[in-house]
Amino acid sequence: MGKSKAPTPPDPKATAAAQTSTNIGTAVANGYIGNVNQVTPDGSFTYKVSGTNKWTDPMSGKAYDLPSWTAVQELSPEQAAIKRENDGANLNLATLANQQSSRLTDLLGKPVDLSGAPAAGDPSKLALPQYQQFSGGPKLASSVGDAGRLTRSYDTDLDTRRYEEALMARLNPELERDRSALETRLANQGLQPGSQAYDRAIDEANRAANDARIAAVLNAGQEQSRLAGLSRDKAGFENAAQAQAYGQALQNADFSNNALQQMHQNGQSATAANNALKDQGFNAQQALLNARNAARSNYLNEQYAMRNQPINEISALLSGAQVTNPNFVPTQGQSIQPVDYAGLVQQNYQNQVAAYNARQQAGSSLLGNVLGMFGKIPLSDRRAKKNIEKVGRLKGHNLYEYRYKGEPAGGPKHVGVMAQEVEKTRPDAVVRGPDGMRRVDYGRLFAAGKMPK
Repeated sequence: MGKSKAPTPPDPKATAAAQTSTNIGTAVANGYIGNVNQVTPDGSFTYKVSGTNKWTDPMSGKAYDLPSWTAVQELSPEQAAIKRENDGANLNLATLANQQSSRLTDLLGKPVDLSGAPAAGDPSKLALPQYQQFSGGPKLASSVGDAGRLTRSYDTDLDTRRYEEALMARLNPELERDRSALETRLANQGLQPGSQAYDRAIDEANRAANDARIAAVLNAGQEQSRLAGLSRDKAGFENAAQAQAYGQALQNADFSNNALQQMHQNGQSATAANNALKDQGFNAQQALLNARNAARSNYLNEQYAMRNQPINEISALLSGAQVTNPNFVPTQGQSIQPVDYAGLVQQNYQNQVAAYNARQQAGSSLLGNVLGMFGKIPLSDRRAKKNIEKVGRLKGHNLYEYRYKGEPAGGPKHVGVMAQEVEKTRPDAVVRGPDGMRRVDYGRLFAAGKMPK
């Protein structure tokens, strides 16, 4: 492998001159491209080349004629006429304002006179109302007194024997007389005891006597019931009278309580009415104070308005109306980016230097390591490599810098040949492995003998 020359570094002056020329040409082109003329119903906006300016590059001494632009905005005939009229009106208003402004010297030289302003309300003279307190409720009657004891039972003799005995005492002698008279009558009739007629007559007499006794017993029960009813009626009358007395006492208590409550409510209503009157009086004082403040505020506003009105009139005269200017839309002019000529020259030089250094390093390292590779057959198939970059030649064969696929991007690079290229000229130095990938025998490839050019 022959010795190569290092690349010649670029001339900074020539590079700067070329970069300046490129920048100026780009700027002039951008000026022509970006200056877009516009025409609207209200006017137009145009760019015109009004001359040139000569500029000399201090580095190279080369002179350039740079165009100078003038932006011209013109109103439409209608807007121009409006502007002339507005200018005349504004001149008249400005003249009038100038004449009237002399009044401001006298007006502003005098302070605002507030001596005639109504007095403001004095909040300290507001008298807070003294409210009456509401009284407590009356003491109501909670009892109607002793209404007496109710009659829960009455004396009733449920034993009827004494009534029966009294009736039988009157009935038995009569029954005995009737029986004796019956026996005598039967004997007079010739009827003997034991005979059928005699027994039938005696039996009827006995039944009559039993009926009389039973009637006496019934009469005794009726008498007892009559007496019990009288006792019951007496007890009911007494209880009714007692209930009536209690009801009257309860009504009297309710009437008294209602009267007390009514009196209490009347007193509370009178207190509330008095407090409402005091509130009304306090509100009237507040209304009077607010009315005085409003009157004073109105007076001051009138005084300030009288002072400010002439100033506002003069300001209005000076403002005037404005003409409607055309509304131009922003244009999207195309621009050309200047070429970084100096950067390209410098980058090209750095690439040449890097390639030169790589070739020098590759030649030295390859010659030093080839002998160590004679006993090995490294993988040289292009398909197994990535980031391939040609760096030089060795004994007629191209040398490449690369990494194997699967190696990290930041790992060290390898320098060697490509098996596909070597196979065309030195197939005896290329072998195929079981995986179908090509390998180069560097010992055979660079052994003494005829090498390809």
